[in-house]
Amino acid sequence: MVRALTILAAASLAVPAIAQDEVEIPVEQLIAKALPAKSVQARAETTPVGTADDAADDPAIWRHPSDPAKSLVVGTDKKAGIHVFDMTGKAVSFTPSPRLNNVDLRANVLVNGKPSVLVVASDRRDEGNAAAALFTLDTAAQKLIPIGSLPVGPGEAYGMCLWQRKSNGQVYAFLFLKDGRIDQVELDLRGAQPTGKVVRSMKLGTQSEGCVVDDRTGLLYVAEEDVGLWRFDARPNGSKKPKRLGRTDGKRLVADAEGLAIAPSGKSGGYLIASSQGDYAYTLYRLKDGRYLGRFRISDGMVDGVQETDGLELVLGDFGPDYPGGLFVVQDGDNAPETQNFKYVAWADVLKALKLK
Repeated sequence: MVRALTILAAASLAVPAIAQDEVEIPVEQLIAKALPAKSVQARAETTPVGTADDAADDPAIWRHPSDPAKSLVVGTDKKAGIHVFDMTGKAVSFTPSPRLNNVDLRANVLVNGKPSVLVVASDRRDEGNAAAALFTLDTAAQKLIPIGSLPVGPGEAYGMCLWQRKSNGQVYAFLFLKDGRIDQVELDLRGAQPTGKVVRSMKLGTQSEGCVVDDRTGLLYVAEEDVGLWRFDARPNGSKKPKRLGRTDGKRLVADAEGLAIAPSGKSGGYLIASSQGDYAYTLYRLKDGRYLGRFRISDGMVDGVQETDGLELVLGDFGPDYPGGLFVVQDGDNAPETQNFKYVAWADVLKALKLK
């Protein structure tokens, strides 16, 4: 979370060896320098999380296959646990589990032989040893069922996203460490207790958190906070070398670059959405070639606007009359006077504002 971008400025150009001072750029200046952003409004918001300051972090969405009104949103409170919200934004259940950070889910996963909604979150309780917390989502009872915790390796867990391979249904968790390391964990969900093993590790130069995998193409998209966006081959035997996409240039994408989501179209097309956290905006790119397509912000309307978004998620499809083309959920980093929460946006409103299909 950021309220102003911090840069390092040399104390004296004549003496470059002098210690550097931190200079904060006010958000208003960052907004003024960035490219213009269209305005959309949220249609609902969730119950505020139970703890104060920087607490709400990342959402995941489960779409009910036949009754959109029964769809659910899972959201982390990284100081207390993990919530389940209904389509009105009401908190319907809470599972205590301190220091869960990012969360992702996949439906129709076999867990101990039963078709389930698998929910996985990065676990930061032990900052020296990363772990992943696993749950199933009881969609009828609207609550999470803890099924295990997997140790991953040394380092502090941070970002996390899932990939379910089309060819065989295998689920992988990509766990991001604070130092830029990315561990790919192959999950074994066949037994009563889930297990997993790290099948490869990749590395970016600095801290990265936001990530999303396109299940159709097997491509992993990553936000390196102060650098920009990257794309990896998600296959365990794929190349570890990333391809650069958008940069945090202060115009199209303003550091920190945070949450990522995909709006798929066809076999490989669609959009990549990134949180331009530094100027309270969101940036869209075309998946096919990384082309910049525009920016938008969530402004005051039926509910208050959004600032400083960490995590976000998008699922296309029918979510009822308020969200006929898809549901876009974002973390709101400044929900004053209440604690942080998540906002619900109709994806159709975003496409209309940016004049996209």
